[in-house]
Amino acid sequence: MSEIATQLAGAVGAGNLLTGDAISDDYAHDEALSTPGQKPAYVAKPASAEEVSALLKIAAAEGIPVTARGSGSGLSAAARPVEGGLVVSFERMNSVLEIDTGNHVAVVQPGVTLAELDAKTAEHGLTYPVYPGELSASVGGTVGTNAGGMRAIRYGITRGNVSGLQAVLATGEIIRTGGRMSKISSGYDLTQLIIGSEGTLALVTEVTVKLQPRLPHGATVLAPFDDFEQVMAAVPKIAASGLAPQILEYIDNMTMAAMVYNDKLELGVPAEIRDRTQAYLAVALENRVADRLDEDVEALGELLTELGAVDAYVLEGGAARKLIEAREKAFWNAKAAGADDVIDVVVPRTAMPPFLAKARALAMTTGGGAIGCGHAGDGNVHLAIFCKDPDTRSQLLTDIFGYAYELGGAISGEHGLGRTKTKYYEKLENPAKLDLLRRVKDSFDPTGILNPGVLFARTGK
Repeated sequence: MSEIATQLAGAVGAGNLLTGDAISDDYAHDEALSTPGQKPAYVAKPASAEEVSALLKIAAAEGIPVTARGSGSGLSAAARPVEGGLVVSFERMNSVLEIDTGNHVAVVQPGVTLAELDAKTAEHGLTYPVYPGELSASVGGTVGTNAGGMRAIRYGITRGNVSGLQAVLATGEIIRTGGRMSKISSGYDLTQLIIGSEGTLALVTEVTVKLQPRLPHGATVLAPFDDFEQVMAAVPKIAASGLAPQILEYIDNMTMAAMVYNDKLELGVPAEIRDRTQAYLAVALENRVADRLDEDVEALGELLTELGAVDAYVLEGGAARKLIEAREKAFWNAKAAGADDVIDVVVPRTAMPPFLAKARALAMTTGGGAIGCGHAGDGNVHLAIFCKDPDTRSQLLTDIFGYAYELGGAISGEHGLGRTKTKYYEKLENPAKLDLLRRVKDSFDPTGILNPGVLFARTGK
C-alpha cells in the first residue's frame, strides 16, 4: 500500500478504502450519457464528519482531487472522478438521524436515499416533498444539484426545503449552517451557497430538511391538446386558479407514445384522440378531504376544457401512479431509445413555446431530434437530444443554451452543470459573474481539490 493509501486507510479504516482492482466500474461514472467514465485512484467510505475531515486534510496536503458520491444517479457527470483522484462515497453515512415532529424537520446523513427518507417520514404522516425523477437518489446528491422535480410547482426545489447543513471544508474544518429555524437573517447564507454547488465548495455530511403534511387523498387528470401553444397558454391559468396543483407536467406526443409502449400504460385515451394530440398536460391534485378533492377535480376538468383540451381524463389510482412513475423514468426511456444527451434547460414558463419550437428546429437542421417533457409549472424543459456526431452536437447544444439565455433562462434547472455543461456555461455566462464565482470557489477551496472540472474548467493539478 502506498504512503497516501496508508494515510487514507488510517482515516476510515483499511476495510473502508478501495484501491486498484478493488474499485468497481460503478465508482467511475454517474448516469450522464456523454461523459466517459474514469476510475479514481482511491475510494474512501467514511462513517462520520470527522472521518471526512481527516480525508480532506490528507487530500489538501497531497494535492489529491476529491469527488463526493451519493447514489451516482446524477445526469451531468458531477460524480465522475478524475484520474488519480479520491472518491468520498457516502454509502455508509446513510441514517435518518431524527424526525423532529415539533419543528417539522428531519435530520439525515447525505447517503440516505429519497425512498428511505420517504418511508421514515410516512410513519409520522409527513413527507419531504422534493421528488426528482429518481427516488434512489441520495439526499446529499440532491443538495449538490439543488434538485427539483415534478412537485416543485407546489413545494419548491431543494433550496426552499433545506434549512441547515453540516459540511466539511477543503481544509478539513467542520461547519454548521442554518438549523431548525424557518428563517434566519444573520450574515451570509452559507446554506444556500453550498446547495447547488455540486461538491465544489464543501462536502455535506448532514442535512436538515423541512417536512410537509402527507395528504391522504390525491387524483391525476390527463388532458390531451392538439395545439402545443394551447398547452403552454393553459399553464399559467391553471397555476393561478387556486387549485394548487401538486404536479403540472407537459409531455409531448412522442414521449408519451414511448411511455405508453415501454410501461404498458392504460390511460383510456381513444386512438383517434391520441393521433391528433401534440402534447399532454398531467395535473395532480391532493387534499386532506376526499369530497373537496372531488370538487377540485371537477373544477379542473371544466377549466381544462375551457382552455382548449380535447378532453380531460381522471385516472384511477393505479393508472395515475403508473403514469407518474413512467414520467419519472422518462430519462431511462430516452437512454434506451439511443439518446446522445439529456438536457434540462429552464426558461420563464411563458417562453417555453418559442424555446421548444426553436430547440426542435435546431435539432432537425442537424439531422437529429429533440423530444421530451418537463415541469410546465416552472419552465423546466427536459429534452432528449439525438445527434450522433460530437462536434455537431456540441454546436447544437451551444445554440440551444444560447437561445435559453436570450429568453432569460439558464442552462440547467435541476440536473446541475457537472462536467457535461461546464464549457457551455463558461462560454455563455457573464464574465464578471464567472470571475466572482471563481473567487468564491477559491475562498472555500484554496488548493482547488474539490471536484475540479465541475462548474469551471480544471486548471493546475
